[in-house]
Amino acid sequence: MIFLRYNRTLIEANCYILADSQQRVALVVDPGAGSAEWIEETLTSRRLSLGGVLCTHGHIDHVWDSGLIAGEAPVYVPGPDLYRMEDPAAMGPAAAGVFPEASGHSWIKPKGTAALPREFFEGEGGQIVPGVAMRAVPAPGHTEGSCVFLLSGKIDPDRESVVFPEGVFGEKLMLSGDVLFRDGVGRTDLPGGDPVAAAESLRTLAGVIDPATVFFPGHGPSSTMGREKERSHYLKLAISGEMA
Repeated sequence: MIFLRYNRTLIEANCYILADSQQRVALVVDPGAGSAEWIEETLTSRRLSLGGVLCTHGHIDHVWDSGLIAGEAPVYVPGPDLYRMEDPAAMGPAAAGVFPEASGHSWIKPKGTAALPREFFEGEGGQIVPGVAMRAVPAPGHTEGSCVFLLSGKIDPDRESVVFPEGVFGEKLMLSGDVLFRDGVGRTDLPGGDPVAAAESLRTLAGVIDPATVFFPGHGPSSTMGREKERSHYLKLAISGEMA
């Protein structure tokens, strides 16, 4: 499996490209401001075609370049966050000015924006692009629609491949968006945030996600669920019920 990471975006949001090594149809995850050029160059250099875009949630720093790169490809967003795609800059006046200025373009709504289909939340989940299957797990709190995405596979070596935590190997993987970070959790003080829901989501994930699962967040480096349960002050607070 091809699994690449780029973080030279505004606010250093992680953008990912995933594709089956044989099918070579790419899924772009969280195309933040400043990711479009990298995405286009990477698809060309790796001989990949764009099959779809997935946004883990609707915050501006995770969706801003989606309209630049999607073309006719579908752009999926968790249903409760779909309204944010009308104007993601509405989350605050600062963002409304900073993102267009820093990126060099105003908001471009993707043509094929749609709510993530129900099938992704059931059973083994679904495939947005051939050969890349994932299951969505709702984890509201950071936003109304925040989700994490479970998948598995062996990652092909590449200079831009995601990096595993030191000494960790395995094929159980998770895209955690801004729900869970290494040594941190998503903020809840922006419009649509809910600290009570966030704490419940974190408790649920800590209870059901295999500790060996390696997660790749919306910002910062990778980690494992097991490490965070042992070391993350914020996750411990959520598990104990002291958060929110």
